[in-house]
Amino acid sequence: MIHFLSTKIHPIEPDIAGGDHRLDIRFADCTVSFSGRIALHSLTLSLTERRIGIIGLNGSGKTTFARLINGLVKPTAGTVTVNGLDTVTDDKAVLGQAGFIFQNPQNQLILPIVGDDIAFGLKNRGLSKAAIEAKTQAVLQRFGIAHLARRRVHELSGGETQLAAMASVVVTGPDILILDEPTNQLDLKNRKMVSETIASLEQQTLVISHDLPLIDGFDRVLLFHEGRLVADGAPDEVIRRYHKVALC
Repeated sequence: MIHFLSTKIHPIEPDIAGGDHRLDIRFADCTVSFSGRIALHSLTLSLTERRIGIIGLNGSGKTTFARLINGLVKPTAGTVTVNGLDTVTDDKAVLGQAGFIFQNPQNQLILPIVGDDIAFGLKNRGLSKAAIEAKTQAVLQRFGIAHLARRRVHELSGGETQLAAMASVVVTGPDILILDEPTNQLDLKNRKMVSETIASLEQQTLVISHDLPLIDGFDRVLLFHEGRLVADGAPDEVIRRYHKVALC
């Protein structure tokens, strides 16, 4: 019921999966303003579903909304909590629970070699060299990209870059993954590879996308327009609403 408002994937390894408890993301009277302009109007809702799509026209507020979840954007008013942790006062703990894969994943890969970049996120966690290597190899296998371990980042295809960026976040063990336009500018083969990987993830996953077929089978879809949540419900109904908004 809609609410209208104003590649081959391998079984996941336990040490790189998110937690198995029920997740709860809560927005309470949350508003965001930038330089006096309201980017997101007052919003109250709870997110517990495993797959959530976030859609809307450019500038609609969808990315601002998603970045509130791991504290990349702070609320101007109200609160956002992730499993009871406030994104402002508990920001470091929230960052550990919610991983963000940016729209341009190549900007997220810091080191020149794929395997080294994936291992990098583990090096300040007090793990032994052997443990870091084991976790890195596990996530490479998990994403079906073990053959890319010694490849240079700039040599990767668009889909391979997206998978490497996802692996670099998943290896740190977040419970939540937020992906911003993960199939943007990918050809059909790479899009299929990335979408199958997203479908296989154990983590609660929120996907910002203009790729409507990607989110068609999700549990819930949110539609933003002009800084407001205007529809919230099943994918087919919210996507129909989006078509109407886009053509206005």
